[in-house]
Amino acid sequence: MTERILVAVAWPYANGPLHLGHVAGCYLSADIFARYHRLKGSRVLMVSGSDTHGTPITIRADQEGITPAEVVERYHALFLESWEKLGISFDLFTHTNTANHESITHDIFSTLLEKDYIYTDNMLLAHCPQCVRFLPDRYVEGVCPHCANARARGDQCDACGRTLDPRDLLEPRCALSGDTPEFRESEHFFLRLSAFQEPLLEWVCQQSHWRPNVLNFTRRFLSDGLRDRAISRDLDWGVSIPLEGYESKKIYVWFEAVIGYLSAAVEWAQLQDAPESWQDFWKDPESRAYYFIGKDNIPFHSIIWPAMIMAYGNGLNLPYDVPANEFLSLENRKFSTSENWAVWVPDYLERYDPDPLRYLLSVNMPESADSDFSWGEFVRRNNEELVATYGNLVNRVLTFAYRNFEGRIPTPGELDADSQAMLDSARAAMDEAGASLDACRFKAAISRIFALAQEANRYLDAQAPWRSIRQGDEGRQRAATSLWVTIGVINCLKTMLHPYMPFSSQRLHEFLGQDGRVDDGGWDFDAAINAVAGGRDMRPPSPLYAKLEPEVVEQEVARLGAGTG
Repeated sequence: MTERILVAVAWPYANGPLHLGHVAGCYLSADIFARYHRLKGSRVLMVSGSDTHGTPITIRADQEGITPAEVVERYHALFLESWEKLGISFDLFTHTNTANHESITHDIFSTLLEKDYIYTDNMLLAHCPQCVRFLPDRYVEGVCPHCANARARGDQCDACGRTLDPRDLLEPRCALSGDTPEFRESEHFFLRLSAFQEPLLEWVCQQSHWRPNVLNFTRRFLSDGLRDRAISRDLDWGVSIPLEGYESKKIYVWFEAVIGYLSAAVEWAQLQDAPESWQDFWKDPESRAYYFIGKDNIPFHSIIWPAMIMAYGNGLNLPYDVPANEFLSLENRKFSTSENWAVWVPDYLERYDPDPLRYLLSVNMPESADSDFSWGEFVRRNNEELVATYGNLVNRVLTFAYRNFEGRIPTPGELDADSQAMLDSARAAMDEAGASLDACRFKAAISRIFALAQEANRYLDAQAPWRSIRQGDEGRQRAATSLWVTIGVINCLKTMLHPYMPFSSQRLHEFLGQDGRVDDGGWDFDAAINAVAGGRDMRPPSPLYAKLEPEVVEQEVARLGAGTG
């Protein structure tokens, strides 16, 4: 039976360009997973979109003196361009400022209100006397009461991951004026999150396949006890409240943004002229939903969104897995957009190919611990691993075969023990890498794949077809056999590396004389070998990757922090 896989990816705030921390946090791993499952023949729906109603949007609009809608329009377009050039293969990347998203948010809000999972109460909110306005939680900064981080926000502390209320902060201050806010009463809507303490605990205890960081964080969060959370704010930008008398308030972004996973699936189905097909991914109990996020978003996806789904009912599936990554740093410093300590995705793509970046971020992915990006490591791995190990294997085999066998894949003779062992190793690598990818162990999978590439290099060196081809008809046959075996392994490597490096894999696909897309061949060892039958026409090969000069490191490091005074 064909698997149905929902790949739900975190929604980036449309308030600035993407940087490598975003890509490493969730977007690359989600794309690898989706591409792998498409290769397997699974039915995949990968959705996300621009979070258009978050406080970062209004902060940017205030800073530039433009409307939030103008900010969203600019950066949403930039996101779409970045995804295409980087090869992040969304089935739909939408945004939360659509009539469809508002309608579905209203439906969930109204249903929960009717079921008494949403209620009204007064609450104290931060009000800045200088700005003469209630402050969204992110406009309030201060000291975290749990870990003493001096730069905690009113909604969350990024240092310890705790969700907060502005009143929790020590030494609170307005992020705009720097003044100490006053706390004034205002009527708002609350999600009765406390009602789901036991159901969530029972559900979470069944998720033994979750990553330890996600499972441990979620259990700790639940052990502290769930408190009801306000889901509305005094704002003029956001999804409206579907009740009369609350025109000055909006639904709080943390509540409506997670609904985007559902509304995006509904929008996708409508675009397919199959308006009910979203239910295949959301209501079929055999379908599995994977939520790819950064670790700062764990509680919203492992606790709050599941509670909302439980409250709403209507047969919606709970998350199957929440494979959250840890953080990526840059040259051993935390990314800082205000200090321009970042590698912006559009800037990177102006100067370099996407696949080397995808490779480095894959082998260095912060799956279970924070990791670091450095330009020195980028250049080293590009030159030593992509160019010298994998790229060199591909280029020397395909070039030699093309020149010496009339542009065709050599026809093999009988396989000796070493040649059969090489093919058996390729089959085992596909099985083992596939198992790792199924379990969202992306670093383990690519490590196994590159171990196969190294083994193929050793096999080729031992067989030395460039020598045997000069030893008469028998030697030429031995050369043809060893080249065919290596080409078969290369075709397996192309398939396995397609989720990680789709652009170079597609080029290799074409060098091997194959038409269509890599996806068409499937994740199948026998199909990969049959696709390179002896005598098939090849196309003229060229190097897959370009060597980078050492000067790149100094040039790129010099760009970090530039222009910030």
